[in-house]
Amino acid sequence: MSALADLPLITSGKVREMYGLEGGAAGRQAGEPGPSISQSHDRLLMVASDRISTYDAVHPTLIPDKGKVLTGLSVFWFALTREIVANHLISATEGVPAEALGRGLVVRRLEMLPVECVVRGYITGSGWKDYTATGAVSGIELPAGLRESEQLPEPIFTPSTKAEVGHDEAIDFERAAQLVGDRALMDRVREVSIELYSFAAAHARERGVILADTKFEFGLDYEDPAHPELVVGDEVLTPDSSRYWPVDGYEPGRGQPSFDKQYVRDWAAASGWDKKPPAPTIPEDVVTGTRARYVEAYERIAGEPFQAWLDRTAGS
Repeated sequence: MSALADLPLITSGKVREMYGLEGGAAGRQAGEPGPSISQSHDRLLMVASDRISTYDAVHPTLIPDKGKVLTGLSVFWFALTREIVANHLISATEGVPAEALGRGLVVRRLEMLPVECVVRGYITGSGWKDYTATGAVSGIELPAGLRESEQLPEPIFTPSTKAEVGHDEAIDFERAAQLVGDRALMDRVREVSIELYSFAAAHARERGVILADTKFEFGLDYEDPAHPELVVGDEVLTPDSSRYWPVDGYEPGRGQPSFDKQYVRDWAAASGWDKKPPAPTIPEDVVTGTRARYVEAYERIAGEPFQAWLDRTAGS
């Protein structure tokens, strides 16, 4: 029996599982962001799998190392942005079972806010569809005449609901504030989301990558009940939660090649699949191409070989 299998499973999503952690206190690795691990009920184990989904259906084929790319990039960004907002990372090694090293993180338990926090710096995807239909995205009026994939005058905050099944629904800021129940908190979330995006977009651009848009999830840490702390959780600025494009070849007026699962989505759309479960098996060449894109995203953004992350989390 593996150590991971012995842990209580709290949630299982399309890509990751969350486990409860039990036992005594433990420390964090030197240089890692976040406080030391304290009481067991205050920490969780978040494990990213190699599963991939398109059109809300999980394919039976895994993408090797995908979960480790998502985890490694999240750790990279958590360290780089911790001066902007606190994050939930405690450790990427201490307390992580051997079979989850590289793809597992010990994190703080948070009370998650019931909204997805999307920031768009370029008009693309569902935002482009809304813009062409209404001239606005999430209630924000945009200049006329924008081309697909064009950079916006400034980043915009376009929240959405968290759908239990199916697609998230784009909402305006007022609706997001109603769902959260605290307008001042939602103002802070919007401010932090845009600051995180702007910082990450500038860093990525220096590495030859455009961050077109991204999604954050925030929660509250009630360690001090009188002063709950806003904390960014889940994954951050990964190819699964963000749209990354290579600077080389970028040209407004069309869709852009990307470092995310768009490669698989394009294959699925052309495969004849009716986009209803069950999702089809992914061919080997598409698997190989997808893995290469995820790994390239890591190496460009983190500025190091992907193997360096694997080595740091390999265990003894």
